[in-house]
Amino acid sequence: MASTFKNLGLFNSGPHRFALKPQGLSVIPAWHLNPGAPGTAILGPLELAVVVTGRLVAASEAALWTLRDAITAQLTNPPQVGTLIDHHGRQWTNMSFILFAEDDRTDRARAVSIAYTATFLRFLNP
Repeated sequence: MASTFKNLGLFNSGPHRFALKPQGLSVIPAWHLNPGAPGTAILGPLELAVVVTGRLVAASEAALWTLRDAITAQLTNPPQVGTLIDHHGRQWTNMSFILFAEDDRTDRARAVSIAYTATFLRFLNP
């Protein structure tokens, strides 16, 4: 099964994996809000974040740029909301594509490729 965001197979040119960022509550020492206060203050729930890491793989440098451009075209302000589906069929709804970071080098051999990290966030207050 292919992975998709908004029905687009952005990361299917090469190997990739999905990981969830920490989930739970955002907390800080209470004294940050009130000097001298003991304990910990709960700020609220963490927003759901899913990170996709992998490699974009293409037959040529131009084809690799086409893959990159298709991905970065989805980084809009404000971010568009869509469903993120991993290659096992797990779905996360109402996700926003917020960050795409490439590795510092393009590997060249029979194919050209580059490692990347893509971050998706479900905003609590869109």
